[in-house]
Amino acid sequence: MAAKTVRITHLPSGQLIAEGPVGWGMTPFEGNWYIAKRHLKTDGFRANGIPGVCFYKFLYLWLDFSVEGQRTRFLGWRYILPNPLFPFIAFRVAVSGTHPELEVVVEQDGKRG
Repeated sequence: MAAKTVRITHLPSGQLIAEGPVGWGMTPFEGNWYIAKRHLKTDGFRANGIPGVCFYKFLYLWLDFSVEGQRTRFLGWRYILPNPLFPFIAFRVAVSGTHPELEVVVEQDGKRG
């Protein structure tokens, strides 16, 4: 089976946000990417104090992203009280796979796909 790698880049700054193998460390779910800490390539995410609630994934905090003087509000989120049925979302930075300021590239054995 071919290995897949995902790379997520913040387009306005060119900053690499995350990179790693698709699976437990970089988990796609419902069009979003849930990123384990070891695959984050930036420390630009900061909680902005605004909570959110998903009726089946539970409580999260919105994250703003700042790098090189540029700030993108609500670029990500982190579940701080997650549903235990979804361990891959717990305490991870999550971003939308379709956010207009993000480029998400999935490669399979070095080939873009």
